[in-house]
Amino acid sequence: MHVTGTAPQPAPAPQETAAPAPTPAEDPAGGTGRHTRRFGLPVATALVMGNIIGGGIFLLPASVAPYGTVSLLAFGVLTVGAIALALVFGRLAQRDPRTGGPYVYAREAFGDFAGFLAAWAYWITTWVSNAALAVAAVGYLDVLIPVDDHRWTACLAALAIQWLPALANFAGTRYVGAVQLVSTVLKLAPLLLVAVGGLFFFDPDNLGPFHTGEGGVVGAVSASAALLLFSYLGVESAAVSAGEVDNPRRNVGRATVIGTAGAALVYLLGTLSVFGTVAHDRLVESSAPFSDAVDAMFGGGWGGWAVALAALVSMTGCLNGWTLLSAQTPYAAARDGLFPAAFARRRRGVPTVGVGVTVVLASLLTVYNYTAGSAKVFDVLVLVTTFTATVPYLLATAAQLRHLVAGRGDLVDRARLVRDAVVAAVAAAFSMWLVAGAGYAAVYQGVLFLFAGVLVYAVMTGRRQRAA
Repeated sequence: MHVTGTAPQPAPAPQETAAPAPTPAEDPAGGTGRHTRRFGLPVATALVMGNIIGGGIFLLPASVAPYGTVSLLAFGVLTVGAIALALVFGRLAQRDPRTGGPYVYAREAFGDFAGFLAAWAYWITTWVSNAALAVAAVGYLDVLIPVDDHRWTACLAALAIQWLPALANFAGTRYVGAVQLVSTVLKLAPLLLVAVGGLFFFDPDNLGPFHTGEGGVVGAVSASAALLLFSYLGVESAAVSAGEVDNPRRNVGRATVIGTAGAALVYLLGTLSVFGTVAHDRLVESSAPFSDAVDAMFGGGWGGWAVALAALVSMTGCLNGWTLLSAQTPYAAARDGLFPAAFARRRRGVPTVGVGVTVVLASLLTVYNYTAGSAKVFDVLVLVTTFTATVPYLLATAAQLRHLVAGRGDLVDRARLVRDAVVAAVAAAFSMWLVAGAGYAAVYQGVLFLFAGVLVYAVMTGRRQRAA
C-alpha cells in the first residue's frame, strides 16, 4: 500500500512518472458488456487471498510440527518478506497499471528478453501448478465421494475440477470475480472457525518443545521456513490482472497488501490454534491436522468430512484465480509480439485462447500423471514450478531497484526513497530465499525449462522482425 511522504513536492520525480493508463484498445471487441466487470477492491483482495491460500494450509501445521513451535517464528519472518514483496508490486502497479504484472515491469525496465523470461516462467508455473492442485483436490473429494478407488475415475474427477473453473473464466470476468469472492468467503469461514475458535480451546501443554533437533533455533527456523516458503506464492495476483482492476493505481497495491496480510494472519492463527488443540506427539504423526483440531474442539468424528469440504472449496477457488492468471501474462506478452498472437484474443474481458491452452496442457499433464501410475515425474515438475515462480519475482524486484537507483534524488522525497529501497531489498532477499528453498534439483530442472523458452523467444522475435 502506497503511503506518501510528508514533505511537499513541486513535481513528481522522473522515476515516479506513471505509465499511461490502459486504453480501450487493450480491451478488444467482446471485452465489454454484461459479462464483463472490473474487479473492485474486495474482489481484487479475494483474488490475492484465494490464490495464496490453496490446499496446503490444511497440512501445514503437521508439516512444521517436528521443528517445534519455533516454526511460528519462521512464519513471522516469511510474512515480513511476503508483505515487502506485496508492497513492491503495489508500487510497480502504481507506476504501470497494465495487465501482465511482473512481465510488464521486467520488460519496461530491462527489455524484451527479460520480459519474455518473466512471462515464460510464470506461464509454466501456472499450468503445472493447476494440474497439481486438481490432483491434490481429488484426495479431498475422495473423503466426500469415493472416487480414488479406480485410477480413471480419479483422473476424470481431476479433469472436472480443472474444467469447471475454466468454464467460469470463459463466461467472463464478471463470473470469475463472483466465483472468486464466494469461494474465498467459503474457504475462510471454516479456517477462521479453527483459527479463532481454537484459541478458546487452547491448551499450552499441547505445544511441545520450542524447537527440536541439533541445529538450534536458527537451524529450526531455516528448516521449517523451507516448508513454508511457497505458501505465499500468489502475492502478485492483483498485479498480473491490473488491467481488469478498477482504479488499479490505487486498488492493486491495497489489494495485494491486504490480501497477503490476511492470508498470513489465517496461516499464523490457524497453525497456532492447531498447535494448541492437538497434542504435539499426535500432531507430528497427523495426516489431517485441521480435522484433528475440529474433533478436539467439538468432539465427534465429523472433522474429516468438514475439513475435506473446506479444502475442496479452497482449492477450486484457487484454481479459478490461477486459471485467469495463467492467461493474463501470455496475453500481455502476445500484445507485444513475444507470444503467439492468438494469446492476445479476448472475449468478455478474458483471454480465452490463453485459458483454453492452459487448461488443455494442465489436463494432458494430469492424464499423464494417472497413466504413468507414478507421481515421481509429476512431483519433479511441481517442484520445478517453485523455482520458475521466483524468476518473475526477482525480475520485478530488480525493476523496482533500478527505478529507485536511476531516479533523480533532488526531486524525490528522500524518506520515501529510503523506505522504498529498504522494502525492495527485503523483497529481493525473500525472492532469493525462495530460490534457495527450491533446492538444487529444482533449480537445475527449472533452468532447462528457461533455456527451452530461449528457443521460443528466438522464433517469436525472428517472426516479428520478418513481419516488420
